[in-house]
Amino acid sequence: MDLGIKGKRALVTGGSGGIGIETIKRFIEAGVEVTATDLKEEDLAPVRDAFGIICIAGDLSSKAGVDAFIGQAGTDFDIWVHAAGVTGAKGDPLTMTEEDWDDALNIDFLSGVRLARHLCPTMIDRGWGRVVFVTSENVAQPYPEETVYNAAKSALLSHAKSIAMAHSGKGLLVNCIAPAFIETPMTDGMMKKRSEEENCSLDEAVESFLDEERPYLVLKRRGKVEEVAPVIAFLCSELSSFVTGANWRVDGGAVGSINV
Repeated sequence: MDLGIKGKRALVTGGSGGIGIETIKRFIEAGVEVTATDLKEEDLAPVRDAFGIICIAGDLSSKAGVDAFIGQAGTDFDIWVHAAGVTGAKGDPLTMTEEDWDDALNIDFLSGVRLARHLCPTMIDRGWGRVVFVTSENVAQPYPEETVYNAAKSALLSHAKSIAMAHSGKGLLVNCIAPAFIETPMTDGMMKKRSEEENCSLDEAVESFLDEERPYLVLKRRGKVEEVAPVIAFLCSELSSFVTGANWRVDGGAVGSINV
């Protein structure tokens, strides 16, 4: 299927993560020139070697870090996929510290705000742009032990909707994708910790997590990055020219409600 984006230039943040890598693959197949970023050069090296693309390490958790990254990467992108993020601290919502909140908000939310100020105006001036923010099932179905993540991703969704409302008439289409429990290094870490705490195998940890924590995830398995990236690619394509301000869930049914 022709996505109509051959020759476009894309930036993928969180480019060494599972969803980031699979998205890069889809873009390259579509003839897109890709630049990837992530926090550590050693994590980006395999991505550079595998795909022969530009990879720039950068810390997007502060204004100074974002400004420094943009100083290297520039702003001449047609497409931007913001997959950078962390799950953040977990526990009782009333015990989260200032540092817990600062980390989640800076990495999961304000990184997107700061990059948008640099990247979106160029797309608006050109009259064509696609932005996809990776949110989460948590924006529609928050979990009490993940309150800093819930709040940061919900803020990101609200920010994305605001940009879409203000600028979609100028050719900039902004959407979000909300995955749930995808098989990535992030959830691998979660499940490894759970298996150690419960003295069970990784598969048993996944099974018990689904039974106890994700009762609406009716497919009863972790999703695959190969099931997320095609939706991102579609939202970045000419085929999605009447889609903006949306939050597309790829969650295996994990969210029990019918809204957001």
